[in-house]
Amino acid sequence: MLNKGALTGVQVLDLSRLLPGPYCSMILADHGADVIAVEGRKFQADGMFFKEISRNKRHVSLNLKTQEGKTIFLALAKNADVILEGFRPGVVKTLGVDYETVRAVNPRVIYCSITGYGQTGPMWDRVGHDVNYLSISGVLDLIGEKGHPPSIPGVQFADIAGGSMNAVVGILLALLAREKSGVGQYIDISMTDGMIGYLTLPSFFTKLTGEKYERSETRFSHRYACYNTYETSDHKYIAIGAVEERFWRNLCEYFNVPEYIPLQYDEERRQEIIAFMRRSFAGRTLAEWEEEFLEVEVCHSRIQGYEDVLRDPLFLEREMIVPVLQGDGTISKALGIPVKLSETPGSLRTPPVDFGEHTRQVLLELGYTNAEIDDFFERGIV
Repeated sequence: MLNKGALTGVQVLDLSRLLPGPYCSMILADHGADVIAVEGRKFQADGMFFKEISRNKRHVSLNLKTQEGKTIFLALAKNADVILEGFRPGVVKTLGVDYETVRAVNPRVIYCSITGYGQTGPMWDRVGHDVNYLSISGVLDLIGEKGHPPSIPGVQFADIAGGSMNAVVGILLALLAREKSGVGQYIDISMTDGMIGYLTLPSFFTKLTGEKYERSETRFSHRYACYNTYETSDHKYIAIGAVEERFWRNLCEYFNVPEYIPLQYDEERRQEIIAFMRRSFAGRTLAEWEEEFLEVEVCHSRIQGYEDVLRDPLFLEREMIVPVLQGDGTISKALGIPVKLSETPGSLRTPPVDFGEHTRQVLLELGYTNAEIDDFFERGIV
């Protein structure tokens, strides 16, 4: 096994902030890329610097609205393999750090923009956040209870799944293409575009049945007993995902109701079957059900809270919850690396950095003197 990550030697400049871009660059950094995050100090006042996703990176403060700031950025960009930004369309052009400007000094650069609605189309310049991208894509309308307003998820699906992950895929594809062509390219990532892909099964079942796909009324969202959630006697919850007939059969046979086996997706009696399952699961604690189902294959799982996940043996064994040494010498729990590569595994090499922590180091690497750097600090350039 090699000690270096799969992206060792790849240099990334990350101009983005908040969650979508920085999460993307964290994945690249976890797998060996040399990521330099670049932010202006005015963003520090927003209190939206998510330190948790700054691990394995270096961080530089830089005022791109100054000529000196642009000069420093372009000096970094000359050797960058990837540049990542998450401003509203047109902002990088105004700042003078857009793709065309960078490509003039580095034709091999891969330049990735993450926005809410993309660089083109009637909504290209509209502001938004995760909830907006979920809502307009049709995803939010499918989350929550029937007869109630859509429920906003407690995690940022559009930011990460629609933005960060697609940006990682796009960057890796562009790096592979550059190996063949020798030239870089521009990547336009829309978080809303990314969420449209999550309508794959709704699209399939709508075409298959001709029925409207509605909130909590779908095959995979509470409509049937075989794919549902149930409260236990200790007021905890268990999830059942017995989609295939064989798993549903196992569940029905366990509860001694073989008459329900052929009625798995029956419309007339589905409420009756759901009510039966609710009464049944309410009879024991969650721990008792887990013990009961050890030898019964029904696709079951406990519904866990965040604190439960942090101590779950599965995630400890899989190194998805790992100890990490903080800058102050303390140990804390961090989320691990989900992509497990056998020969070039990702790693948590350095703890989350502070805002602007590596500004002086990076500028010294560019050839600036300490006196020049001190002057940059005094004049607000860095």
